[in-house]
Amino acid sequence: MATLTLNINGEKKQVDVDPNTPLLWVLREHLDLVGTKYGCGMSQCGACTVHLNGAAIRSCVFPVSAVANQPITTIEGLSDDGDHPVQKAWLEEDVAQCGYCQPGQIMSAAALLNNNPNPTDEDIDLAMSGNICRCATYVRIKKAIKKASKL
Repeated sequence: MATLTLNINGEKKQVDVDPNTPLLWVLREHLDLVGTKYGCGMSQCGACTVHLNGAAIRSCVFPVSAVANQPITTIEGLSDDGDHPVQKAWLEEDVAQCGYCQPGQIMSAAALLNNNPNPTDEDIDLAMSGNICRCATYVRIKKAIKKASKL
């Protein structure tokens, strides 16, 4: 066990965990930030996507020791009241169906728009290719990302 300092959603948090514990489990089980979801545990589905230094990462495979002291943003920290452009577009386009994958989808889309505020269809396809939606709302996801790029 080790005591690590994490910078989560702009707040410093100390956790006493095995340094090899995946960030996802520290978020969910130690910090009660359950918006980030467990999907596959192999970085294949994107449900566990968070931002590390502004880049989308899969928290299920990142050991917590690799992210200590770096800025991490979860879906809970994306905005104070759901007014991030991606969140607003998601609601306007009625993207969510079951909703399970949506935090990861939103975090990937937000990272894309932070790096590329005017993405092409190909840019969107590439950035979102690692996020699986079992309900197949991909058309609405792309439409929402395009809408968010204009907000």
